[in-house]
Order: sequence, then structure tokens, then C-alpha cells
Amino acid sequence: MVPESHPLQELFKELVARHYAEEIGIRDPQIIGYVAQLLTEFCEIEQLFKISNVAGKPLSDVGEMLVESDPVYGPAPSFDRERQVRKHIGDYTLFFAGMFPESINHYRLRRNRVENFIDWMKAGKESYYIVSKFEHFEYTKVAPMFASLSRQFEQCVFGLNRVKNDLQEMQHPIFRRADELLM
Repeated sequence: MVPESHPLQELFKELVARHYAEEIGIRDPQIIGYVAQLLTEFCEIEQLFKISNVAGKPLSDVGEMLVESDPVYGPAPSFDRERQVRKHIGDYTLFFAGMFPESINHYRLRRNRVENFIDWMKAGKESYYIVSKFEHFEYTKVAPMFASLSRQFEQCVFGLNRVKNDLQEMQHPIFRRADELLM
């Protein structure tokens, strides 16, 4: 877990807060903090692929993750495991749809992947909704935030895409200055 005072966390929090507030109207500090933390955590590849199947193979296929999350007909040994995997599906789809939307089609073009039949946006939105239904005990305080993430999933994806654009401009500031000079 990266501390909130880490410069990368602060950068992501500032960018998410600005784009979410100005462009999509989300001003909820809990959602902004959560998305900024998600971006920071997913800078570490192990966090991005932390869900493994029964054989211990890390999963990158959303369809396989959905199978892994099923506590009734699938291999999930408990409802807590379902929540853990569903939360990751929401995070994973939000991250990729917002930061790397072009990669979704790349994944879908690959053969022999379960997710070819899955709508990423629907899977992410539905997963956050299911996580929000875990509203007792240690999950009481965060359940409403996951309900909001589910309701506003598309807007959150759009806001992350705007964050991505800012990060690209920061990486290549000369292009930004050239565009400003042309306008």
C-alpha cells in the first residue's frame, strides 16, 4: 500500500479530482481518493494481476475472473472471495477502459479467451454493484462508495481517460506547447 503522502499518489489525486469535478461532476472525496489509490497501486504489475485461478495462474482475462468469482457454480470458496474478485474486476475494467481503452480490442481479438463474450463495461459496473451489496461488518463504510462507482462507472471511465490525456501531455510537453502556439 502506497502512503497518501507519496508524490505519485498526490499527482493522481490532483488529476482525478480536477477531471472528475470539472468534467463529470463527481466531487466525492472517497471516490476520488479510491481512484487515485487504484492508479497508484496498479503501477505495480503484481497488483494488476493479483487474482489467480485455483492452479495459481494470474488471470488477465475478465471472463476467467468472472468464473473465478462465482461462489455457487465456480471455484470461489466463499462469498468473501467473490467480493475480492468482483472488486478486482471493477478496478481492472475501470483502469483499462479509462487508461488503455485501445487495449480492450487487442484482448478481444485474441482467440481462446473467455472474455470475448464479455462486455467489459457491463462486467465492471456489475462487479462494483455486487461489491456494494456486501454492506455489513467491515464493509459497511465502503459499500455506498462502490454503489456510486457502479452507478457512475461510465463517467469514471471518461474521467480516467482525461487523466490519461494529461499524463501523456506531461510526458511530451513540447507537443502541448506546439498545439497552444497553433491555436
